[in-house]
Amino acid sequence: MHAVLARLLVLAVALVTRLPWRWLRAAADAMAARAIRRDAREARVARRNLELAYPDRLPAERAELQRAILASTARQTLETLRLWTRPSRRNLETIDEVIGAERLDAAIAAGRGVIVAAPHHGNWELLNQWLASRTPLAILYAPPESKVGDAFLNRVRATQDQAGRVTQVRAEAAGVRQLFKWLKDGGVVGILPDQQPKQGDGEFAPFFGRPALTMSLLGRLAARTGATVLVAWCERIADTPTGPRFALHVEAAPGGIADPDPATAAAALNAAVEHVARRDPAQYQWTYKRFSLQPDGQNPYWPDCY
Repeated sequence: MHAVLARLLVLAVALVTRLPWRWLRAAADAMAARAIRRDAREARVARRNLELAYPDRLPAERAELQRAILASTARQTLETLRLWTRPSRRNLETIDEVIGAERLDAAIAAGRGVIVAAPHHGNWELLNQWLASRTPLAILYAPPESKVGDAFLNRVRATQDQAGRVTQVRAEAAGVRQLFKWLKDGGVVGILPDQQPKQGDGEFAPFFGRPALTMSLLGRLAARTGATVLVAWCERIADTPTGPRFALHVEAAPGGIADPDPATAAAALNAAVEHVARRDPAQYQWTYKRFSLQPDGQNPYWPDCY
């Protein structure tokens, strides 16, 4: 039953996203404007994050950036639904420029395994499809609570023309063991590195000048397997009548990211993510409560953002 419902959901999404992009873009902008006007939770979270990450900016500057973040987030949501319901070959045609592809090719050829750290910046689902077009790929993900939602993700992240290229690995103990084996066999693993882990599953490290609980898994994988770590992202560079256009970047990760000391590795990881996020803050996922767990136990989002 879950699989049937997921298939129906895919069909419904495919029908909606067949609408002209200018209509979808207008709908996204209307959603963002409504969220600002009603001071929705996402708008409040973005505002608090900007206060925490950019305390030196004037309130008017932060308000303008907040509007840009909500608009970018809404557009990215509809972009992703389009990507999930179209053949990847068509999606990849929206990438106008790739910078650093040779780094990925060289890392794969080295045979030691590759970890691609992909911050929540721009469209990471398009990045996944680009990676899968070049190599079989394992993606670490946190499954949604809904079984229908989980079945939906498993369908849309393995598009028809990339069948068998993407392996989704659950973020749990068995999944972590699977990633270690995948890397030791020379495979490529994609990880979104800037989600807050559970208390006790990470290290506090600076992020935009504030402590942020940061995953230690990526550093452990790199240290124990000797895999090459790359940082990659796919950012929107233009918006045309037929849809957005992208530039994809692949860079070497900071050396400390594979340090055996978890605190050192976490600090290097956050520095890499911050480097990407500062390129265009509007395209970073500032609607996420990144700082809710703090060393002193205080939650800077409470109670305003709940």
